[in-house]
Amino acid sequence: MSPTFRSFANPNYRKYAVGSLISNIGTWMQRIAQDWLILVLTGSGTALGITTGLQFLPVLLLSPYAGVLADRISKRRLLQMTQAAMGLASLALGLVAVLGVAEPWHVYLIALLFGVGSAFDAPARQAFVSEMVDGPDIGNAVSLNSAVFNSARILGPGLAGLLIGALGGGAEATGWVILINAVSYVAVIGQLQRMDTAALHSPAAQPREPGMLRAGVRYVRSQPRMVMLLIIVFFTGTFGMNFQITSALMATEVYGLGAGEFGLIGSIMAIGSLVGSLLAARRTRIGLRLVVIAGLGFGTANVVAALLPAYWMFVIFVPTIGFCTITLLNSANTLLQLESDPVFRGRVMALYMTIVMGGTPIGSPLIGWIGEAVGPRWTLIAGGVLTVLGVVIGVVVHQRMARRLDPASVPVLTLPFRASTVGSRVWASQTIARARKGATRSL
Repeated sequence: MSPTFRSFANPNYRKYAVGSLISNIGTWMQRIAQDWLILVLTGSGTALGITTGLQFLPVLLLSPYAGVLADRISKRRLLQMTQAAMGLASLALGLVAVLGVAEPWHVYLIALLFGVGSAFDAPARQAFVSEMVDGPDIGNAVSLNSAVFNSARILGPGLAGLLIGALGGGAEATGWVILINAVSYVAVIGQLQRMDTAALHSPAAQPREPGMLRAGVRYVRSQPRMVMLLIIVFFTGTFGMNFQITSALMATEVYGLGAGEFGLIGSIMAIGSLVGSLLAARRTRIGLRLVVIAGLGFGTANVVAALLPAYWMFVIFVPTIGFCTITLLNSANTLLQLESDPVFRGRVMALYMTIVMGGTPIGSPLIGWIGEAVGPRWTLIAGGVLTVLGVVIGVVVHQRMARRLDPASVPVLTLPFRASTVGSRVWASQTIARARKGATRSL
């Protein structure tokens, strides 16, 4: 089997990936259908913004607690429960739309419930990867997950648009598309049920103890590399990954084009992300230096894109942004999973998801204000510059923490490019082991 797809040799991962692809296509179909439904019902962009906010708010508020739950119970069972909950939410929304009784408050309520399910699903799903595959294949599995997600991101919206148009374009048409998503969750739940549980590398469930969330935060704060990764991811997600704002402003205000050209930018960027995922899947070694290079590349690519004079040049270049984005996020995700103690992994990945998605309410208004105050091109320039600043801050913080724990530590930027081997700990210092022991004792 090709090194790119080596995780598919694992029967459990293969089952998971197939179910995930079907479900992700359905999810992307519902995103388009849900947005179209609220626009049909209200004709209001504000209502669309409220719907999106309600769906993502629970992820910001509940993910840390979801990480605690993921460390306490079987992640496979938790995923089955969250997938069932989101499937029921989709079923409810689809039915009210098909029956012609949908009202805006139905969409708001179900978007919120869907967001609650997503909040508890994401940390468990991220941490479950390391239970399905062996250590050397974790990076490959994470990258293939991204490839599956981006494949669905390319296919789902187009299928939704075709079906909504073929069914008449009204609220009832969106309902049938949403019902397709409700059925798609059966694929994930069934594939999780079919897994060979004896082949899973599942840690013992942690008993409920007071202060588990605080213990998880203390654990992360004791790890210089984790802190560095989370700082870089925060700056990238908060200030750099505002693609809906930056792409819309560039397409409409800079190049004077319409919604179709704006949509094309997202699809083309997804192709770059897919290519980045597949190339990342071929890597057998991932180091901190790769994260630094990807972060600097992402920031630079944003600045370059802002300066391009023609739309066609912008469209040709945006896959570079998608490529750098997925390389950064995949590498950070893999390193966090490899570096985390299994008893803390759910909480670590919950913090990761909170930081990746939780900065949007901070960064989006700021980037939007910059676009209004000094011009659309500056949304990309500001996001790129702030991302580069975040990389620098992350490296400096890492160096100070590492030297405090181990004065003989090697500066991150002098490490060989393949400094960290997937499947092996990159922590060599005994001080790290002491920090981990101390964090565990705090439970």
